[in-house]
Amino acid sequence: MDASRLKRVMLSLPDAALRVGWLESELEGLGSATSAELLNEIMEQNEAADPAAREVLLTIALMLVRPDNRDLVEALRREAVERSLFSLERLTRPAPAPSIHAPSIEELRIPDYGAGRELSLGERKSLARRPDRRAFDKLCLDPHPLVIRQLLENPKMVEEDAIRIATLRPARPAALRELVQSHRWLSRPRVRMAVLLNPGSPCELAMPLLGLCTREELRDVLKSTETSIVLRATAQELLARRPPLPSEPPRTIH
Repeated sequence: MDASRLKRVMLSLPDAALRVGWLESELEGLGSATSAELLNEIMEQNEAADPAAREVLLTIALMLVRPDNRDLVEALRREAVERSLFSLERLTRPAPAPSIHAPSIEELRIPDYGAGRELSLGERKSLARRPDRRAFDKLCLDPHPLVIRQLLENPKMVEEDAIRIATLRPARPAALRELVQSHRWLSRPRVRMAVLLNPGSPCELAMPLLGLCTREELRDVLKSTETSIVLRATAQELLARRPPLPSEPPRTIH
């Protein structure tokens, strides 16, 4: 397996779930050392503005933010540090937990859905599946991640709904985890930026998204005074590695 074949196979698969599943299986067979070198090469190509590497990096980011892959991410981080794989190290870099308290599910109030009583979890999930938007304002505020997961799959949901979930203050880590695991929404630049710029976003969710940022988006991260110093420092490193923009052609004076 090399970077060229990995890109070719992944881009031939028709959807994100298949790509993530194939990548997880392939890396498990390769072992952490080879996997780290392979992913680092893809990330280097992305930093050099290779469009295929960028598309593959979206799948890598989806894999890195999955809670089930925490052991894999930690193994990749160790390999990156030990082998000086700087591109991989950047996107798996740890950072201090957000200083803003993130309320637990138990601390958050269930929205009043207008039924005259508190709806059960099953009722709220059913409401999130319905093909209408009447309860969307309340559903976006629901504290339970299973309700958010169901809502994210609803075809009537729009980008503004996803951004509303991403920008809630204080941040709701459980909802953000559901959001960044959704290819439908993680592929939207405005949604990714809303997650990145929320000061309560957990580091393990935000850091893998930095590699997907454009030059201007990295500058927006740098301008933020609320995000962590580590996140901004990593954005600065990535910005410095972007290829120089082509110079403007000389103006002709008529």
